Amino acid sequence: MNITDVRIRRITKEGRLRAIAAITIDDAFVVHDIKVIEGDDHLYIAMPSRQSPDGIFRDIAHPINAKVREDVQEIVLKRYKEVMEAAE
Repeated sequence: MNITDVRIRRITKEGRLRAIAAITIDDAFVVHDIKVIEGDDHLYIAMPSRQSPDGIFRDIAHPINAKVREDVQEIVLKRYKEVMEAAE
């Protein structure tokens, strides 16, 4: 699996949400609404989710294992930092 494109949309409102990302996989499949969130001591991503009728949020799309999740997070956050640096 190759992430062939990462698009970042900065969020300027207050709160912990910093950006919304979309990734393209192998120039063939897109995952939208990946959130870039500022935690207490680092940035992290949250995969797109939907609230179920019982009030629990469930991921709509997500990596199957920790290694792929780390890879996606690393690529998205790298691109986010590039966008932020270019904006300065």
